[in-house]
Parts: sequence; structure tokens; C-alpha cells
Amino acid sequence: MIANVIRTCFPVAAKVVADRAEEINKLNVFPVPDGDTGTNMSLTLGTVVSEVQALPADASIDDIAKAITHGSLMGARGNSGVITSQILRGIAEGLCDAKDQEHATPGDVAHALRRGVKVAFKAVRKPVEGTILTVLRDISAKADQLEKSRELSCRDMLDALVVEAYESVARTPDLLPVLKENGVVDSGAFGFAVFMEAFVNAATGKSGELTDFKTTVDAKADVSAKVQIELNDDWEGSEFRYCNEFLFKAEKPFDVDESLAYLATLGDCELIVGAYPDFKVHVHSNEPNRVLAYMLQFGQVYEVFIHNMDMESHDRTAKIAADQAEAAEAAGPRKELGFVAVAAGSGEEEILRSLGVDVVVSGGQTMNPSTADILSAIESANADSVIVLPGNGNIRMAAEAAASACEDSQVAVVPTKTVLQGFSAMFAVDPEASLEDNVEAMTEAIAGVRGGEVTTAVRDSQAADGSPIHAGDVMGIQDDSIDVVGSDVAQVTLDLIAMMQDEEEGDSLTILAGEDMDDEAFEALVAAIEEAQPDLEVDPHRGEQPLYPVIFSIE
Repeated sequence: MIANVIRTCFPVAAKVVADRAEEINKLNVFPVPDGDTGTNMSLTLGTVVSEVQALPADASIDDIAKAITHGSLMGARGNSGVITSQILRGIAEGLCDAKDQEHATPGDVAHALRRGVKVAFKAVRKPVEGTILTVLRDISAKADQLEKSRELSCRDMLDALVVEAYESVARTPDLLPVLKENGVVDSGAFGFAVFMEAFVNAATGKSGELTDFKTTVDAKADVSAKVQIELNDDWEGSEFRYCNEFLFKAEKPFDVDESLAYLATLGDCELIVGAYPDFKVHVHSNEPNRVLAYMLQFGQVYEVFIHNMDMESHDRTAKIAADQAEAAEAAGPRKELGFVAVAAGSGEEEILRSLGVDVVVSGGQTMNPSTADILSAIESANADSVIVLPGNGNIRMAAEAAASACEDSQVAVVPTKTVLQGFSAMFAVDPEASLEDNVEAMTEAIAGVRGGEVTTAVRDSQAADGSPIHAGDVMGIQDDSIDVVGSDVAQVTLDLIAMMQDEEEGDSLTILAGEDMDDEAFEALVAAIEEAQPDLEVDPHRGEQPLYPVIFSIE
């Protein structure tokens, strides 16, 4: 049921926003650099969670929509919180119109978003491009477009809308100059995208990659590439100092538009949302007393919050300065050339670092890191030029996307397919050479490295020669081809090495033990290899990689 999905997923998404509130706060420079957008959105969502969780287990979607509307109105904090409350209200009302309350359709999602746009834009007298409202409108427009595709499932539509949310967030600096000046995306827009992604992931289990749409991780990388938070301490030129917000219970009908027009003469960012008799009032003004006195003509005010945005702005600046100083101290002096590699085991990581790799990203086969993960590692390398070693064919595209997204360093990818190729590549590094010359030398070094892997089949399949493979069989893999099948890890390893030596004789073998192979078994295997292949120089290490008890390379 739609109602159950909301009840289950809303608290999860609200917690994600709460966990990332400080990150969102640091982006906040519009409409004032007070650094509280993440906090305000989190408090708003938290109140909704409390109201929804207080409902009986069999509450209908109408009951939940009312709880969302009332909870977000009562808990709305700040400009961002009030606007978020109206977005939630509109979407909730739109979902109530779904004909089948068991399963939402792409049409239901598109309708709900259209309702969200209508309610949110109506609440804001002077919508500004490049904010949360722009992102909401872009998502709604994308939903309208996707609704026309009859083959698209609701899950695929939601995944695509998350991508659109982040892509729209990445465009906000191009629409709002103050964002570009401060090197940030809009904080409210980013917070909304974070909430939406978390909600969709909770609803679908996990956001999947789509064929026809850019993946979420790449869209998020576009956002990361546009964010380099700068200090903002220019509050002196801002006109209004106090953020005034309070709940208002009208005791007689009053003209909301007329009241908004009057509040606009006292400040800006004026909002009055709700329905008679309960309203939420928000305005930035230098005269809180006049704001309260005016509204008291029509009823009672309560839960009054008056924030000094001047002080909040300086606090935000101080926090960012402290974070940047701490990061700079931890990073040390900037290097000319840095290295990033992907590895699956602690032993692999230790070896890579001993060879000069600055940052090791956790990942490998079956657990590929995202573009954003690799981009973050590139930035952490703190170097003018960075070389990335993906260590797996499935990771190469993400590495190349991260390289393209990085603006602060010149980045190149050496297309290693295994971590062992990464070892050989690092031996070829010349610290005095240029980025281009090192990439050429490292690429040449890995050309002669042949890799082998030994693992266990998790399902029935067939080997390269067509013979059957059953779940539980031990497989020897060479360059993605299953060439040896058996029941014993050590024997399959010996057979695979023998096959590879017959094809092309090598001089040295580097072998890594996985986390599932103990020291005794590994020592016995190495001894057996040395006996069977006396002409091979064997270099054994513990890699501690999961799933693959043995990986090796022959050169």
C-alpha cells in the first residue's frame, strides 16, 4: 500500500537528512549565509515523522497526508523548512488521488509532483530560480515526460527522478549568481535531493542503474564537482538581521495576500502558509516587534523563534574556516604527482601504499566503488596530477568519469584490470617524469602481466570449453575465461598456473592469499607451486581479498 510505503520510508529518509544536516548547512549562502538549512529541513522532517508514527497501524493515505500537512506546518523551521512543508503537503495530497491505493503508477507519481509544484509555488510570492523550487519543477517536468512511456515501471521512474534531482541541483549555480560566487550548489535543493534519494532507495530496496538514464552516482558526482565551499563573511552588506518565524492561530478571517504585502514592507522572504485557522509565518526583518504586533491584530502567536542571522553567518564562517584549516593540516603540502588505486583487501591496500599509492579506495569485483567515491579519493590525494588504477574492468568507466569531473587536478587512468597489475604499474613510476610519460610507462608495464583468479561458483554455469560448472565448484579464471574447474583450491591453482605457463612461459609469479585461506594452507600452496614450477620465481603475500582465496599474476 502507498500508505505503508510512506510510513516505512519517510523516517528513513528523514534520518539521512538529519545525519547530513551539517553538510547541507555549509552550503547555505542563499537567501542569507546563516548556515541553518540542513538543521531546519531536518527539524521539519522530524516533526512529520513524529506525527505519522503516532497514527494507528491501519491509517489511510488520507490520514497520513493530513499528518504530513499538519506536522510539516507545525514543525517548519526557517525559509527552507516552510517551503519543504508545502512541497510535502502538495505531494501528499496528490498521492491521495491515486485510484489504486495498493500500488502507485508512474501517472500517480507525476500527478503528485504536479500538485507539489502548484502548492509550493503558490506559497512563495517571489520564486527564485536556482533553488529547491527549481529542482522540484524540473523533477515534475521529468516525471511528465516519463509518464508517457508505457514500458517504464514505477521503480525505474523513481530512479530516473533521483538522477534528475541531482542533475538539477548541479545546475543551480548557473541560475543563481550567489551560488557560483561561493562555489556551492543550493543547500535547500541539495537537501531535497538527499531526502528524495533516501526515500526512493528505501522504497525500492536499492536504486538500480538504468539503461536509458544517467546513473545516480554519476549525477551526484556532477554535484560534487561543482562544490568547493568558500568562506563567506560579507554579512555587513545584508539588509535584514533577524529571521522571525512563529505559528499563528487566526481568531477572525484575514487577507493573507494583504498581510504578505505588509510584511514585505518590513523585510523579505515573507511566507504565510497553512489554512484557516492555523498558519505558519516567516519573514526576515530588522523589526521583529512590528512583525508580531501586526499579526496579533488577527489572532494569537505562539512558538515564536527569532534568530540573529548575523551571528549565525559568522558562526558558519568560523566552522568552515576551522574545517578547512584541519583538512589542510591533515593533507600536508600539495604534491606534484599522486596516485589512487582500488583494492579489496587490507593486504592489497598495505602493498599499494608501500609502493607509493596515496589513497586506496575500497572495492573490487562485486563491490564496485562509485564515481563519487573515486572523485573524493582523487581530491584527497592533494596533488596537481593524479593517476588512477581501477584494478578491475568494471571500475574503469567510473574512474574515467571521476577523472573528467575533477577540476582541481590533471587526472589520468591507467587501465589496470587487477590489483596485481597495479603493483607492476607502480614499479614503473618515475617521480621526475611527467604525467604523460608515467602513464605511458605504467601502461606498458601492465601489458605483459597476465592474471589468474581462483574462486567458488555460486550458481551453475559452464567453463570456456563448454563443460558444466555446478554451484560449489572451484573455478580457475584467466582474463574472464573459466579455464579450470575442480573441487580443491590448491589443485585448481596449480592447474591454472601450469596451463598459463604452457601458453606463454613467464619468469615470476606474484600470488596473494585471500581472507578465506589461512597461513598454513597458503604456505603449502606456495611450496607446491615452487616444486611444480621450479623455473618460476614466486613472490607470496597476504592480500586478504574476499571471495577469491587466491589471485596471482605471471610476468
